[in-house]
Amino acid sequence: MSDCRLYLITPPAFDPQAFAPTLAAALDAGDVACVQLRLKDVPDDAVRRAADLLRPLVQARDVAFILNDRPDLAAELGCDGVHIGQEDTPYRQARKLVGPDAIVGVTCHDSRHLAMVAGEDGADYVAFGAFFPTQTKDAPTRADPEILRWWQEMMEIPCVAIGGITVENAAPLVDAGADFLAVCGGVWSHPDGPAAAVKAFTTLLAG
Repeated sequence: MSDCRLYLITPPAFDPQAFAPTLAAALDAGDVACVQLRLKDVPDDAVRRAADLLRPLVQARDVAFILNDRPDLAAELGCDGVHIGQEDTPYRQARKLVGPDAIVGVTCHDSRHLAMVAGEDGADYVAFGAFFPTQTKDAPTRADPEILRWWQEMMEIPCVAIGGITVENAAPLVDAGADFLAVCGGVWSHPDGPAAAVKAFTTLLAG
């Protein structure tokens, strides 16, 4: 059995009211470690509305609720943490905004150097990717599973694999040592629906 768990990322655009039951059903279908609310190019109030609606149903299931990019809003909205990219708020500033107990994860693309810096700064996890082609975002880098192996030998801090991950292609990333699989399209666009996808991932990761 692997220790790897599922890290769900919300779709790129959605209506929070309509999406809430879909998310609840997906969370109830298997083991999910956390949900990242990722809304790009929308007003702050749209992020607030989505977070206020989705955070309670995520946290009620003992799942961490993480906001993408915005440590200021993460702190304001009662999120469990924030995920920051290399172009976002620097780690130390993000940490100051969310406090010592919140989760702060950092995108490190395919860079061992960026990962080491994030780890030394105190990040709670580092994210490597993209491992596969992805429609969700414009991925500037392509990572090799070898970087997961290297990280596991070097560091205790968990690593997240991200980018085009599906039930069908995930196994090599689990074998290489990913602690979490960050999945978006591989769940929400699954032909049998999101709940079936989470169930399939849960079975795969329990194998």
